[in-house]
Parts: sequence; C-alpha cells; structure tokens
Amino acid sequence: MTSDDARLYADGPDLASLAALLADRTRAAFCLALLDGRAWTAADLARHAGVAPSTATSHLHRLVAGGLVAEERRGRHRFVHLAGPDTAEMIESLAVHAPRHPVPVRSLTDDRRRRALSYARTCYDHLAGELGVAVTDAMTARAFLAWDYGPALTAEGAAWLRDLGVADVHPAGPRHAHVRTCVDWTEQRPHLAGAVGAALFRHALDSGWLTRRGTTRIVTPTPAGRAALHHHLGLTTPA
Repeated sequence: MTSDDARLYADGPDLASLAALLADRTRAAFCLALLDGRAWTAADLARHAGVAPSTATSHLHRLVAGGLVAEERRGRHRFVHLAGPDTAEMIESLAVHAPRHPVPVRSLTDDRRRRALSYARTCYDHLAGELGVAVTDAMTARAFLAWDYGPALTAEGAAWLRDLGVADVHPAGPRHAHVRTCVDWTEQRPHLAGAVGAALFRHALDSGWLTRRGTTRIVTPTPAGRAALHHHLGLTTPA
C-alpha cells in the first residue's frame, strides 16, 4: 500500500470503530433494548443484560462517546436512549443479517413472549413485527403508499391519515425522512418507518389501539385496536 492509499483510507469513514462498539454482547444487548424508543437508566440496562452496574456504566460511556447513544439528566438521575431514528434503523438492519442462535423454549410463558415479540413490537418510534409489515402491505394495497421511487405517501394516503386524525407527519429534522422503511428482522420484509410511521404509531397508542407490555418492546392490539385495524385496513388480528 502506498502512502497515498494510506491517506485515502485514513480520510474515509472509520467503520472498524463503529463495528467495535457493537462487537461486545453487552453493548449490543443495550442497543437492542433501547429499540423500544424509551430512555433507560444504567441500572435498568444492567439488570436487563445481567451485568454489574459498574460494568453497564463503562459500556454506556463507550456507546455515548461513539455517538450511538445519547444521555440526559433528570434531576439526579441519568437516562440514556438511542441517538436517533437513523441509529435505530441501522441496528434493526444489522439484526436482519445477524446469525440467530435459537434458545430452547423452557416454558409456555417463554413461548408466548417470543410469539408476541415477533407479532408486534416497537422499533424505536414505529411499529415492527408481523403486524407492522401487515400494516405496510395493507397501506400499499389501498394505494396509500407508492413504491415507484422508494416508499412515498400518496395523496390518497395523506387524506386517509387526515381522516384518522393523524397529524405531524412532517420530518422532525433534515435526516428524518418523511416516509421510509426498515427491514424487519423477524419478518425479513419492510415495515413502515420515518415520520409517517412514527405518527401512525403514536396515534395507535394515543387512541388505545395498541398498548405496551410492561417495559418490553412488545405491544398488543386492544379490542378497539383490532376493530379499528379491520375497519381501516381490512386486517384481522388475533385476540
């Protein structure tokens, strides 16, 4: 390699440093947990990953320094969350390509939890899982989304959102796309993300169509939500 080649590589993106941040299982577990879109304390993440609080704090310092995680103070407490939707999309996309290591199901509760997580969960600020993909497919079938040049909200889709009472579907910043998709890591197909996906998910929560399950990423359709999804999108969801 010549000196010019070395300078060229030095000036390029430091992909190795980014990969190193996620090369540790504890840090990777933290990032996957933070895909629920909420802020966690270091103690919460330590319990989640089964590590000592001091170990969690050390890993969080690296994630914050690397720009994957942001921190905020609320009184005397320190909370952390993913740096933004672009970071969440990157982690979800990496999860699609990551090898799976099936863990034996040891109880009916474990089996139900896995099925629920696969069916409907949060992906930072929008809906993922089988239900998230089904909503995206139904919006496409009704011409609310067009795919000629990537995902785009059609005039019919904008009118449908207004009729639902969904507001604030404009970008939250220059890097927050109006409409985009993530490749769902359990379904291996796209689900709706971006400003439209986030606004629709907020509406579903605020309207009581979906409820969060404790502090997990799992969300569950309510009876009102199952009726609404069937009425507006023709979806049949399990009780």
